[in-house]
Amino acid sequence: MEESVSLAQLTRRLEEVVGVLSGVPVEVERVEDNERVRRQILDLAGSSRELRALQPVGSREEGREEQRSRLDVLGALRRGMRMRTVVHSSVLDDALKTARIRELHAAGDLHRVTDEQVQQLLVFDHAVAFLRITPVAYSPGALVIRQQSLITALIDLFELTWARARDVTEPTHRLTPREREVLALMAEGRSNGSIARALSITEAAVGKHVAGLFAKLELPATQDDNRRVLAVLAHLRGTAR
Repeated sequence: MEESVSLAQLTRRLEEVVGVLSGVPVEVERVEDNERVRRQILDLAGSSRELRALQPVGSREEGREEQRSRLDVLGALRRGMRMRTVVHSSVLDDALKTARIRELHAAGDLHRVTDEQVQQLLVFDHAVAFLRITPVAYSPGALVIRQQSLITALIDLFELTWARARDVTEPTHRLTPREREVLALMAEGRSNGSIARALSITEAAVGKHVAGLFAKLELPATQDDNRRVLAVLAHLRGTAR
């Protein structure tokens, strides 16, 4: 008898909890139509005061679409919207995308660069967030989030990423993993022969990697400068990555 009473009490309690939760909107919508997502973003861009964005890769848009996107951002900035964007460093491998990013940065859409993997995210004010449904570049659709607790967590994620990222105007040169290994050993004062032995590669291969380093770091051969020292200084400053 006691067991049945306890079960009845538990059932009522669960019903009460479900009743309370049913009145709390989760407010997460799955939108798989990219054009619908775009329209919602444009509407919010026209009325919001602030935008935080994480961009894992550059835009795939070309021609008119690229131009329209750039004008949309510039128009929002003129209306007074505050924008901050974190992009993945791989975007800077494309000279045209780099030029566009620096143009927007100068116009007021402040950009920083990260080497960490990030997912595509837009947060308008503290009201609506757009998160890519699947963490794959250019995959269709987005989760449209209005749940305040989730938005707060996403804003916290953005701010942590922003704090760790570097300014887009800082000079950064992307090196291959092997070039970074060679540069790190150069920073220890090692010769090409010593580097070759440490990495189990030929000295000729080391010479090619060193030449590649000098080219990427824009260190021409001159009588006045020691390129190995300049390359090591770039490594220590964190501008050679």
